[in-house]
Amino acid sequence: MFHETFRGTFHLRPTGVFNVSPFAPSFVNADPGRPGVALVSISRLESLCETIAPRYAGRARFFSVREGYGAAVTALQAYVDAGSVDVVLAAGSNGAYLRDNLSVPVVMVKVNGFDVLSAITRATTTWPGAPIGLVLHETISHELADLGGWLNVSLKQRAYRSMDEVRVAVDNLAAEGCRVIIGPGMACDLAQQAGLESVFLYSLGAVEEAFERSVELARVSRQKESKRVRLNTIVAHLRDGVAAFDDAGQLEAVNPAMLDLLGLARDRDVPAQLAVTLGPWLRDTQERGAAVDERIEQIGERSLIVNRVPIVEQGARSGFVVTVQDALVAQRIDRSLRTSQRPKHLVARHRLDDLIGGSAALERVRRLARAGAAHDATVLLSGESGTGKELVAQGIHNASRRRGNPFVAFNCAALPEGLIESELFGHEEGAFTGARRGGKPGLFEIAHTGTIFLDEIGEMPAALQSRLLRVLQEREVMKLGSGRATPIDVRVIAATHRDLHALVERGAFRADLYFRLNLLQIELPPLRERRADIAPLARHLLSRSALQYGLSEPAIGRVLTFLAPLFDHYAWPGNVRELENLLARAAIYLGDAAGDRARDIGRDLQAVFPEFGRMKQGGNGRTLATASEAHAEPPAARAAPTRDDVIKALAQSGGNRAAASRALGIGRTTLWRLLKADGDDSRR
Repeated sequence: MFHETFRGTFHLRPTGVFNVSPFAPSFVNADPGRPGVALVSISRLESLCETIAPRYAGRARFFSVREGYGAAVTALQAYVDAGSVDVVLAAGSNGAYLRDNLSVPVVMVKVNGFDVLSAITRATTTWPGAPIGLVLHETISHELADLGGWLNVSLKQRAYRSMDEVRVAVDNLAAEGCRVIIGPGMACDLAQQAGLESVFLYSLGAVEEAFERSVELARVSRQKESKRVRLNTIVAHLRDGVAAFDDAGQLEAVNPAMLDLLGLARDRDVPAQLAVTLGPWLRDTQERGAAVDERIEQIGERSLIVNRVPIVEQGARSGFVVTVQDALVAQRIDRSLRTSQRPKHLVARHRLDDLIGGSAALERVRRLARAGAAHDATVLLSGESGTGKELVAQGIHNASRRRGNPFVAFNCAALPEGLIESELFGHEEGAFTGARRGGKPGLFEIAHTGTIFLDEIGEMPAALQSRLLRVLQEREVMKLGSGRATPIDVRVIAATHRDLHALVERGAFRADLYFRLNLLQIELPPLRERRADIAPLARHLLSRSALQYGLSEPAIGRVLTFLAPLFDHYAWPGNVRELENLLARAAIYLGDAAGDRARDIGRDLQAVFPEFGRMKQGGNGRTLATASEAHAEPPAARAAPTRDDVIKALAQSGGNRAAASRALGIGRTTLWRLLKADGDDSRR
C-alpha cells in the first residue's frame, strides 16, 4: 500500500484509515463514489477499528478521529458539511454525545451478552477468585447479578453516561475491593492507573458488526443525498414555484421561482415571509385533509394557479407541497399548444361524475346511464335542449369498455340532407361532384370500436333513416359510390328533444328505427324540475370559468347571491346552456374586473338581465335581490320559445341569429329548428 502525506490535513496509514486532525482545513472528498465513515475512539477501540478497516476499504473511506465529545464534534463538523463523512462509528457515552450533536447518523458499537460473558471468562481465567467490577454504558445487567452466584464470581456493576461518571465508577469499584475492571477503553486505562487489572469489554465481532452496519448505512445515505441534490437541482430550475412543508407547517424546501412568483425578497427571512403569504392556504389544506387543485389566487397584481397536495407516508400525512404557476404563462402555453397541435375531436372529455347535482331526477339519470354503460345496447337520450345530453353520452362512453376508443359526435340537424349521408357513411373518389380525391371514410368507420353519438336524431331526413336502420341491423356500412360493405363495431347513442313516439304516430319517423334506437331510454330532466341542483351547478360552472373571467372566491359568491332569486323562480327554457349564458354575463358585470359596472348595474338591469323581468312571482313577491335593490312586477313564467318568438327576436336583432339566440336563451341549432318547424308541419 502506498504512503502519501498531506500537511495539516491527514496522512494515509498502512491500515487504510485516515487520521484526521481536529484543526485541519475543510476537506473535499477525493473519491465521491465511496461513502465516508468516521471512526471516533479515544482509547483501545481504535486498534480494533484499524484491524477491521482494511477489509472494507473497497466499500468506504475511513477517517480515524482521536478525540471525544465536544472536541470530536468540532473535528468532524467541517467534514460533515463538505459531504466527506456520511456516517460516524463510535461507542458508549462518546457515541451518545455525538448522536445528539451531529447531523449525520451515528452507529454505536453494541455490546451483547456474549461479549460480557466472554470478558468475565477471560478475567476469571487470568485472575481466579479476584473480585470483578463491570462498567457498562447507561444501565447495569440484572441478569448478570442473578448469575453471579451460579458462576461463582464476585461481580459488582456500575453504569455510566459521561466521561466523568466512568472515573467515578472505577473509583467506587476499586474502593469496594474489585481487583479486575471490565469495561470500555477509558475504564481500562483508569484501572491501570489505579494499579488494577483490566479486560477490554468490546470484542472484535461486535466492532465488525458495527462496521457492517456503518458501511451499509453510509452507502444508503450517500444514495439518498445524491437523490436529494438531484431533486433540488431539478426543482430549482422549474418555472413553477414549489414549496414543501412538514405537517406542523414548518418550511422544508422552496425554490427560487416560488419567491419570484410571490414577490418575496430572497435576502430576508424566507420562512417568515412564506408563513404570512402561504399560511392561510396551508390551514385550508389541513382542514380539508385533501388536495386542492388549480385554485385561482390573487397575489398583488398577479393571478396564480395554486395546487396544494398533502404528503402521505405509510398512510399518515407528513406534510404538504404547494405549487404555484403564473396564470399568464399557463395561458401562453395553452395558446401555443392549440396553435402547434390541433385538439383531437374523437375524445370524450366528460364523465358521469361531471353531472352536478344531487336531486332524485339526476340520480335516476346516473343510475340508468351506468346500467347502459355496462352493455353495448343502443341508448336513446331525450330531453329539452340544453339539458346535457351530449355530456351524458360522453359519460356513458367513458364508463363503458369502449373508453379509450373513439367518441364521434354528429348533429343530424346541422347539415343539409345531401351532406349528412356523405358525413355519416363516407364516399369513394368520384362518387359525386366535389367528392374528395381518394374518397373519405364516414363517421361510422371513424368511430369503429368506439361510440357514435347522433344528436337531434329526430331531425334526420326520412330517406336517411332507412340507411341508418340498415347500419344498426347489419353492423356494416357502405360508402357512397362503393359496392362493398365495411363491417363496423360501433356503439350508438342517439339524442333528441322531440317526442319520437308522436313522430312515429304521425308517420314522420320510421317505427322500426324508433324501436331499434329506443332499447334503453334515459330522459334528462329540465332545470326547472330540479331546482335544488341549480345553485351547486352554478357554483361549479363559475369555478370552472374563474380563470377566464378573473373571478376570485368572493366574486363567485357575489354573483351567486345576485342570481339567487332566478334559481328559485325562473323557468329556464334554455336549461344549462341558458344558465351558462347568464353566469357569463353576471361574471362580466359583477366580477373582480367589473369596476364601476357593478355599481351602476341598477340603471341597466332590465337590459342586461331581462330574465328578472320574466321571472314568476315567488315568496314575498320580490324579484330583484341585487345591489341596486330594484323591484319589479314580473309577469308569469315564460314557456319555451315558439316560432313567433324567434321571428320577433330576429326582427329586433336585425336578422342576427346569434343575437336572437342569446336573447331567447337557446342555441342556434334550436333557433334554426324552430324556424323551419311550421314549414315541416305544413308539408305533412
